[in-house]
Amino acid sequence: MSTIVVIDYHKGNLSSVARGLARAGADAVVSDDPERIRAADGLVLPGVGSFYDAIAFMRASGQDGAVVDALAGGEGTPFLGICLGLQLLFERGDEGVPDDAPLSDAADRAGSNLAPGTVFAAEGRRWVRGLGLLPGSCTLLPSRRLKVPHVGWDQVHLTPTGAACPLLEGFDEGANVYFTHSYALDGDVDAADIAARTFYARDFGSVVWHGNIYGCQFHPEKSSAHGHLILENFVRIVDERVKEVRA
Repeated sequence: MSTIVVIDYHKGNLSSVARGLARAGADAVVSDDPERIRAADGLVLPGVGSFYDAIAFMRASGQDGAVVDALAGGEGTPFLGICLGLQLLFERGDEGVPDDAPLSDAADRAGSNLAPGTVFAAEGRRWVRGLGLLPGSCTLLPSRRLKVPHVGWDQVHLTPTGAACPLLEGFDEGANVYFTHSYALDGDVDAADIAARTFYARDFGSVVWHGNIYGCQFHPEKSSAHGHLILENFVRIVDERVKEVRA
């Protein structure tokens, strides 16, 4: 049985994610220890709190470096980000950035020269640098026509990338899953990394896939049979990599 570490950045109860992984066949362990993160067979980063608070804690605790080390350029430990955990994979977000946080000089619009958790200004607003493992931004959904936050069941539409994505094997096109969020991936995310899209307030990537890196904007642990399928698929992905490494 593979050991999957559910990363605890001290922002909420992670037990539902751990229970969902256990039902899917994994040995699921909740931990905030960077060394346990580095040594895990698989990693899950759940979604609780704001982008700024979460990445600031990960930076202060050393979890950011542990995740980057474990993922090793798209070929390392299988990783699943859920909701905010998906968003933190990207270069920048503007959720919860304090108005009085000191600004660092950014080399470009993504702050690519900056460490995770660093605040910078670009395009007339304040951003905080994410893990920077995937290109793109996370921004607030517009609320001109529909209510934000986006809470409840909504459809997921597979892209050509999604049709080949191991995380979505057996997943039904247009299936309904459970969302609860106000921020989402923006249009500057690489289309090749988007495995599925959802249309609410605007078009946004609701599943991403890049090598060993996977993410869901929705909550698979709250999404009934289709969510359980995704967790089962992730456990299988982890098990298969463990067998390859140990062969």
